[in-house]
Amino acid sequence: MPDPTAQRKDSHLDLCAHGEVEPRGNDPLFGEVQLLHEALPELAVSQVETSTEFLGRTLSLPLLITGMSGGTERSGQLNRDLAIVAQDLGVALGVGSQRAMLTNPSSAATYRVRKAAPRVVLVGNIGLWQARELKAEGVQALMDAIEADGMAVHLNVGQELVQPEGDRDFRRGLETLATLAQALGDRLIVKETGCGIGASTAARLVEAGVRWLDVSGLGGTSWVRVEALRSEGAARTAGESFAGWGIPTAACIAAVSRSVGGRARIIGSGGVRTGLDAAKALALGADLAGLALPVLRGWQAKGIDGARAAVETIGAGLRTAMVLTGSRTLGEISRRPRVLGPTIDRWLAALDPG
Repeated sequence: MPDPTAQRKDSHLDLCAHGEVEPRGNDPLFGEVQLLHEALPELAVSQVETSTEFLGRTLSLPLLITGMSGGTERSGQLNRDLAIVAQDLGVALGVGSQRAMLTNPSSAATYRVRKAAPRVVLVGNIGLWQARELKAEGVQALMDAIEADGMAVHLNVGQELVQPEGDRDFRRGLETLATLAQALGDRLIVKETGCGIGASTAARLVEAGVRWLDVSGLGGTSWVRVEALRSEGAARTAGESFAGWGIPTAACIAAVSRSVGGRARIIGSGGVRTGLDAAKALALGADLAGLALPVLRGWQAKGIDGARAAVETIGAGLRTAMVLTGSRTLGEISRRPRVLGPTIDRWLAALDPG
């Protein structure tokens, strides 16, 4: 009998590759972030320094290809191809949820990419509600099974509530993450899945010991919409009504940076589609920018070469933005002045924990 978890993952890939998974009204608000132009940058493109540290390793670009899939032959090829691209270009790679490994241990091969890319900076992935049952030892075992450098534990309440077979009990989440933070230390990344992390939640996570946060805000792939497209009848209607639920990415990054900057490091994902978006994420306080859909669609269209081109385009755009702002280093772009629009200002006022 086919594994239902694996079937769901392939369905997710199909919908993300071809479906309308970015609702038109969902806006990450990068358009409301304007970086100031420097007409005399006194800087050559070759002088721009984009390297950064992540999970004890050095990246050439501050980019993370965020987790998409695993558990099937098709997603295994995707993970291996993306691992090669990530290693070659010096960016990090996250695999999709390893939940399939819990019901079908043989699926572990679809997440193992070290043979293809032994030096890639790799992040494992499991949902918080599965981690709650696995406990720290089980989560550590999943990370070790694929030789990952770190482990992302994802928060996806919105997706689970719309998914017909999803979880409905979201208790003991913070307690579970505190235990994982004690066990995994800086290797733990807590990430949302398209609905965003606000300032007060970030503060609670940092107090619990979490040191890496992926805000994954509203404005990119809506996993609520993905689940709605998989559903029928009342479930589909309910999912569509919540497809715009969440906190816009740019507001998340800025608010979380103000709240816990210096105590935790931030990955800004959710609607990052260009190098300029990545630059804005970094300017708002992110340490890395995360992206998935442009890479998936590049891979779907032209295989590994398409995925490589997508990442290279993002990297080139980031370097261009750094020259145009007179920023030689990532630290400098984070200190450059920027202008924020009225919508993002309203979000920041609402998210202010003070």
